[in-house]
Amino acid sequence: MVVSKAGHAAIMPNRPHKALIDHRPWLLASLIFSLCYFVWGDTLPGLFVIPLKGLGVGLLAIYAARRSSGTDGVLVALVLGLSALADMVLEVSFLFGAAIFALAHLVAIALYWRNPRQKRHGSQMGAALAIAILVPAITALLTWPQPNWHLATLYACTLAAMSASAWVSRFPRYRVGLGTLLFVASDLAIFAREAGRIDPALADWIVWPLYYVGQLMIATGVVQTLRNKAAKGLQR
Repeated sequence: MVVSKAGHAAIMPNRPHKALIDHRPWLLASLIFSLCYFVWGDTLPGLFVIPLKGLGVGLLAIYAARRSSGTDGVLVALVLGLSALADMVLEVSFLFGAAIFALAHLVAIALYWRNPRQKRHGSQMGAALAIAILVPAITALLTWPQPNWHLATLYACTLAAMSASAWVSRFPRYRVGLGTLLFVASDLAIFAREAGRIDPALADWIVWPLYYVGQLMIATGVVQTLRNKAAKGLQR
């Protein structure tokens, strides 16, 4: 409810909800392509699988670019765009795809450190520290003594730093922070599958849903926060 200067009450829709409705086609299209990849990714030729896989998060990057502005808007769109590129490159080269994801994590770290939480409680800092330590340690335990286990652990350091940074940023922990943890869980499942620690069939069922839902939560959580900040700035 907003009261005008004339004293009349004007009912206005909830801004975050209206923004979601106005740009629902981008999110809906992203969800559809993500589901298509999950259902048919193993049966389609590589020529079709590569772009289909990239469209899931690629459309989230377009959504973020359209719905946010400024340096932070560029950063979140870049994070999602690099992630979409990494998704496609992984179909050709695991190492190069992981390298692009590592770059996306570094950009995400810059985004989160540009937006620190004003009050950081000890429990939040403890959770961030636990993420930063445990994720690389678990990765090393899962992948050793497989070839390139040290590269997997190095990558996990960037992944952990990204998630820990999100947890102490001003972005909502139970959307953006949790989204990064789903991303972490997806990658740990990949490492466990490649090292023969879990059933590949189980990994195939959980890796993509965890990853995509995590990215969706990150994209919508960051964009909504940036738009709320911009709206407050205009009202001052």
